[in-house]
Amino acid sequence: MALAPVHLIVGDDEFLAERARLAIQKAAADEAGAAPEITKLRAAEVTQGEILEATSPSLFGDNRVIVITDAERVGKDIIEVLAQAALNPAPGMTLVVVYHVTAKTMKGKKKPPELLAKLGKLAQTHEVYSLYPDALPRWVTQEFASHNVRPTPDVIHAVLDGVGSDLRELASAVSQLVFDTGGNVTREAVQNYYTGIAEVANWDIADAAVAGKTNAAVSSCRRALQLGASPVAIAAALANKVGVVARLYTARGDHFAVAKQTGLNPFVVKMTMPVARRWSADNVTKAVILMDELDYDVKGQSGKNDMFAIEAAVRRIAELAG
Repeated sequence: MALAPVHLIVGDDEFLAERARLAIQKAAADEAGAAPEITKLRAAEVTQGEILEATSPSLFGDNRVIVITDAERVGKDIIEVLAQAALNPAPGMTLVVVYHVTAKTMKGKKKPPELLAKLGKLAQTHEVYSLYPDALPRWVTQEFASHNVRPTPDVIHAVLDGVGSDLRELASAVSQLVFDTGGNVTREAVQNYYTGIAEVANWDIADAAVAGKTNAAVSSCRRALQLGASPVAIAAALANKVGVVARLYTARGDHFAVAKQTGLNPFVVKMTMPVARRWSADNVTKAVILMDELDYDVKGQSGKNDMFAIEAAVRRIAELAG
């Protein structure tokens, strides 16, 4: 089926709105065989002339996606321009209008807002209203279905109990569960993932990372963060483990002798020495420097997102170990 030239995304769930927009952009790319040129304009800030320029025909009929956000805040002059663009869409252009409104607000109106009334008959509409709690089981079931997995009701309830109602977190959880179980998602598997933070110890993440087990380290890190683990605590465990590797990668002798030389616990030495010996001096240096940078990031001093920073560091340490 050919992609509609005009799309109206209406609702108040940011995750569903983002997903709908990205799906339209992907469809435009698939249809043209190349990534489209994306233009994003905020309706509250854009001028009539800018809208006209963005939606006017191109001499080359380029593959373009024009995204208008905050459409609920447009003035009457912009409404007319958008309505005209939707009535006669330029060749090669896909127009996406994002209108933020709650279902409750819409139900309280005697008639739809002017822009929705004008575009409703011309555009393909994507409703992205926040879901009521009783709609969540069906949504999670559909999310599993998108991964070709048919979960049993007890799996759905276990996911909702463990993750909560945030759709972005639920989508991430479903994707991770399907990936880590090969599609064999059982109630027991879900409970093992989401019964509590204690199931995903920070030290387990660090152990997997310095051993070069990238998939295990990253998936455990994501799971821990979803469950509310502190990025600072994970970073501390990772830095501690890297520090131990740095002290042991050149060590030789039995673990009791090495423990005496390094001041480490003999059990820690025994468990870590086989892993540490696989590290090179160059990669140990890189790992130590990375830990200094991570400490800066997770304490909010760099302005970076601490959750992204910790996951990236876990992945990088595992790569250095490999």
